[in-house]
Amino acid sequence: MYSFQAPSQKYGVYAAITVLLFGSAKQVFAEGFGVLQRQFFWFSLYGWLAAAVIVGSLVYLIFNLLGFCKSKSPKVNTDEQTSLPALGDKMAAGALPDWEYDDLPAPPPFNLHNTLTMVGPSVILLATSIGGGEWLLGPAVTAQYGGFLLWLVPVAIVLQAIMNTEFVRYTMYTGEPIFTGFMRTQPGPQFWGLFYITISFFQLAWPGWASAAATTFTALFIGDVPGAEHANLIRIFGLGWFLSIAGIILFGEKIEKTVEIVQWFFVIAITLFLGALTLVYVSPFAYKRAIDGIFNFGTLPPGMNWLLINAFVSDAGAGGVINATLTNWYRDKGYGMGGKVGYIPAIIGGSKLSLSQTGKIFLLTPENRERWRGWWKFVDVDQYGIWAIGCFLGMMLPAIITLQYIPAGTQFVNEFGIAVYQAQYIVWATGNNLLWFATLLVGFWILYSTQLGVTDAFVRMVTDVIWSSSSRVRAWRNGDIRLIYYGVFFLFTFHGVLILLIDVKPLFLILIGANIAGLNMAILGLHTLYVNRKFLPLELQPPLWRQIVILFGVAFYGFFFYKAAIELFNQLFSFT
Repeated sequence: MYSFQAPSQKYGVYAAITVLLFGSAKQVFAEGFGVLQRQFFWFSLYGWLAAAVIVGSLVYLIFNLLGFCKSKSPKVNTDEQTSLPALGDKMAAGALPDWEYDDLPAPPPFNLHNTLTMVGPSVILLATSIGGGEWLLGPAVTAQYGGFLLWLVPVAIVLQAIMNTEFVRYTMYTGEPIFTGFMRTQPGPQFWGLFYITISFFQLAWPGWASAAATTFTALFIGDVPGAEHANLIRIFGLGWFLSIAGIILFGEKIEKTVEIVQWFFVIAITLFLGALTLVYVSPFAYKRAIDGIFNFGTLPPGMNWLLINAFVSDAGAGGVINATLTNWYRDKGYGMGGKVGYIPAIIGGSKLSLSQTGKIFLLTPENRERWRGWWKFVDVDQYGIWAIGCFLGMMLPAIITLQYIPAGTQFVNEFGIAVYQAQYIVWATGNNLLWFATLLVGFWILYSTQLGVTDAFVRMVTDVIWSSSSRVRAWRNGDIRLIYYGVFFLFTFHGVLILLIDVKPLFLILIGANIAGLNMAILGLHTLYVNRKFLPLELQPPLWRQIVILFGVAFYGFFFYKAAIELFNQLFSFT
């Protein structure tokens, strides 16, 4: 078998293994073998695993820069070339129609300009990520428990980044979103289509981000922290901002591009503000507390609120089906074989486009192998250089601000003011009333951008599932996928409006979705590992270390959901 592992990758794996073994051995030597019986030791391994992946990635990048990045090309003899399938041939692929062979499109030259052009999917996911977890749940956990649980942030982000790239692996090979790959497995597309629409609905159909954004807008309107007496005003603003999303996704050549442009603005503005705020108004002591928390691997304070902690862990990044929906954006962006199948156009400004029901796969020729490695360079930058680093900053900067201004042990009990606490405490401490307006405005951008990304992600996923699984739907109105997308969008919006009209607190809505996201992460990890091993050629399958990390991630998210499940179901039953 031909190996895609370059020397730089090999050295990166060696460095990662060294860090992981050093970290665990260090604790055993320091505290004796009795430490193996303590819970914190096994949780600390997740911290060392995250550190190992980060160090290994840095070693990989350094060796790439030094030129240790090329593996030996395989020698392909004439007999092997004639045994390859021809372009246009088909290959059976599970419970959906066969794939057709085609050439893998060549990636753009790997330079700064093209990299900035190709990093769109991570920007959409990043803007979607920095709402519930970074602005609401992160500060809520940090205020209540200090910095002791911040070690969970790099762990969650590293696990999610690796899972993200495994979702994308399938899409680059087939041009299909990962959900289409799920539907190729038994018992078939009808079962898996309904299953993933259902779990996505339970995670994403709670417009808590629009409601939370409305609390910041209400605070700007009344000049104070809103309370229960402002519930009707919050509801009105929430409805307005939730409905305004339609004005964004109606226009443009393709919806992915329109959403990407809007989210670029939010990401840049939010990052600049939070960076400037921490540089000017945060003391070195707050930074030290945050750094200590990051490296305090395995610490779980007693008496934890598992519902809040599971939500924090699941949303420290994107969370659940949002991560997998990333592949729909990659397909529309044209990564790998996604450039062969089409995209979802907007209704105003976009032309009717025939989106292929199934993807295409490529021949494992030396040229296509080289192109495959070229596409992975953009994926690595997109996921590790933009999304992972952006998520880490988006999570840590509000946490550092919380450590600076909000007293340890504070619980965010006023759910109508959940998104306003940061601004309130900053103004109390600094006396700068301008920061009230600026912090609330940025908080609004953070939460609104999350609701925008969540809405498009759910509607896009459901649209692709229906499109891939139903020939009748594809034939409806001459196969115009825009009608399906906007039909699903209308139903999603109608349900969201009904929820907003009910007297439900913003944080409660976010906690529901975030907790279910943890369960969904475990399910998605297992199913993706199975799909990639079943359908991808052996040479393109994830290396063993990645498969192990995915299984560790499944156990990680499964454990936290298990601890929070009883309280979650009690809350849901009380709501219904």
